[in-house]
Amino acid sequence: MAMAVADQDLASLKAALFPAVAQDWDEISGVVQSSASLMKGGQIQLRSLYLMDATSLAAPADTQFFCTSTSGAITVTLTMHALPPGRYALVLADAAGAPYAGQLGFILVWDGPAAGWKLGGVTIRPGALDGQDGIWWWTHARDLARQDQPWSAWYAYEVARMLLLPVDFLSSPNLDKLSSELTAIKGSPVNAFPLTVSDGPRNWKIDSVQVDGTLLHADLGVAYESIGITDPAAQRTEAIAVLSAFLKTQPAMRENFHGMWAIAVKDGKRNPVLELPMAQIP
Repeated sequence: MAMAVADQDLASLKAALFPAVAQDWDEISGVVQSSASLMKGGQIQLRSLYLMDATSLAAPADTQFFCTSTSGAITVTLTMHALPPGRYALVLADAAGAPYAGQLGFILVWDGPAAGWKLGGVTIRPGALDGQDGIWWWTHARDLARQDQPWSAWYAYEVARMLLLPVDFLSSPNLDKLSSELTAIKGSPVNAFPLTVSDGPRNWKIDSVQVDGTLLHADLGVAYESIGITDPAAQRTEAIAVLSAFLKTQPAMRENFHGMWAIAVKDGKRNPVLELPMAQIP
């Protein structure tokens, strides 16, 4: 299946799909098609495999699995939401040597002896952004925390977390250590939102700031309350004003991340307006 992703072989993946998730094919195929650049130039290597037995469940339920290595040294926790009864596997793989170090997470479902393992879902993420992997970003986050740059440190930790694993439902002693370091940061943005920033005559309400690797850069997505303008030029002016006002409150973030997305929010709807490198934000 990992080779099929690397080769963009959608036919093979669709043939391997678990029947109960057939309605999710468009989403799965979209994930695969958008991952081509992450796989390019790499060789598929399996990282790890976890088997999960949920046959004792009577109905779909939130379920945790504790997977311990044969030596007993490491226990990994997998937290699954509304999992139906059955047997499952999580397979993690990497496109080793690819510039963006693509990493894959497959959920497989046992469909009986005749059909075998079927594809239940896949997530694909970069393992490196701007030429740096998750370990580099983790080390960088520690440095920023020591330099008393709490906001930059917080988001550097978040970049590291994203680059270290392709799935969000797995925790390990290593990731627990990262989370512990993250929560120990004083003055972090964890409780800062909604945040009001000003560019002089105007105040802007920022709902959230999150790591965004959409363009394969270490960007930050800034979601703000828009006044609802629809003219593209006016939208751009508004977006740049918000980003500029935000960076004036956190100037150290300019030198630690590639750029920023401006995401206008109006009546609950989110509209990505633009992405700019830090140097282009006044």
